[in-house]
Amino acid sequence: MKFGSSGLRGLASELVGKPSGLYTEAFAWRLVADGVRSKAKVFVGRDLRDSSPTIAANCMAALAASGFQPIDCGAIPTPALALYAGQHDAAALMVTGSHIPADRNGIKFYSPRGEITKADEAAMAHYAAERLDAYCPPPPTGTALPGHHDNAIAAYRARANDILEPGSLSGLRLGVYQHSSVAADLLVEVLRSFGADVTPVGKSETFVPVDTEAVDETTIAKFKGWAREFHLDAIVSTDADADRPLIADENGDLFRGDLIGLATALFLRADIVVTPVTSNSGISNAFGFTVLRTKVGSPFVVEAMEASYPPGKIVVGFEANGGVLLGSDCSLHGKTLTALPTRDSMLPILAVLGTVASTRKSLSGLRALWNLPACASERLENFPVESSRSLMRRLADRPALQRFLAPFGTVADVDETDGLRTKMENGEIIHLRPSGNAPELRCYSEAADPGRARAIVALTLERALAIASTNEAEVIS
Repeated sequence: MKFGSSGLRGLASELVGKPSGLYTEAFAWRLVADGVRSKAKVFVGRDLRDSSPTIAANCMAALAASGFQPIDCGAIPTPALALYAGQHDAAALMVTGSHIPADRNGIKFYSPRGEITKADEAAMAHYAAERLDAYCPPPPTGTALPGHHDNAIAAYRARANDILEPGSLSGLRLGVYQHSSVAADLLVEVLRSFGADVTPVGKSETFVPVDTEAVDETTIAKFKGWAREFHLDAIVSTDADADRPLIADENGDLFRGDLIGLATALFLRADIVVTPVTSNSGISNAFGFTVLRTKVGSPFVVEAMEASYPPGKIVVGFEANGGVLLGSDCSLHGKTLTALPTRDSMLPILAVLGTVASTRKSLSGLRALWNLPACASERLENFPVESSRSLMRRLADRPALQRFLAPFGTVADVDETDGLRTKMENGEIIHLRPSGNAPELRCYSEAADPGRARAIVALTLERALAIASTNEAEVIS
């Protein structure tokens, strides 16, 4: 078990046992230490992985044994759960592995103030380590727990109504890639309510892990096929727990997550934007807002968003995966859209589509209008954590990094905020970063055109894999 960029993660085969209850007990202990009263409600949700119901039951039993009142919200989007808990000044717990493979799962924790901090995570991990041998899982709760699924969904649905005006999406032909997202049907319903002509596609009865930062070529081919078959203006989707959006344009090409974030910030007329170093470097103060860069992970974005800003400033956070966090209330066509400082997919999807409808520009046209560097990203799956650490240690030596990146030119500058983000003398960017959520090595690049960006990522990961496979320093040559 370990805390990644957003929540606890581990093998599903382990989380269905003692660890899920143990870490929930640690969470309950942390809530009490923060002054949350005994018997307080804690809202619990889950995604559609096979292991999630069992893990959720373990968590609710541990909450009850710790003196709290668990409220079962069932299968629900993470942002809907966080919104509903916030409206009740309550804590929440979401069982989800988000985008990672089906053999893994995780838990996201929310205090009444919102996402727990890295300090909370460290304290909980220490508590769990101290209690590991002595912990005895409580038996499942013997009575039916109160269920608030419909209430929580209704609150989230009502918030969506404040984002666009009625009929805003009339005339748009949209595909919704449903796969196994908890928002599969809700997204169709919301888009139709704003007047869009919606075609649901790709619903799956088995769990499908969708990583919005590393969409595989098979899925992209499906997007292109659906875009042609149904004459679509866009295809939208989410990851498993619906806190990350996925959008493809009228050609089936991806509209990257950082572009989704940029479109949302412009739609909301943001004053301050907080985004990790993995987002497009072209997103700058030139767009009319102040840009702050962080490490990857929503806790780091939230921390920067919670800094003191002048009253009335609109603060928006987003990540390269497309998840948008709204740090302040803002006004939209006479309504107040309330803050939701956790990753959300509904707001950015509606903001992007609303922009397309109001400007009468295609998504590909918006991308061209902004004239940003072309970006690409991919990952090596099942890449051992120690291999990632070893590679990062080796490449921290500047001559070794130069030899490793020699096929791309000369290293000009290195940013070590999160992994190694290298700027070459020709202006291209190559960023290697071990995943915080799974045994994966991620690579991001920026170049003058998409083909070059993809080629950089492919060759960089190929060289990284060669080093890990041979364990020979001579590969860096």
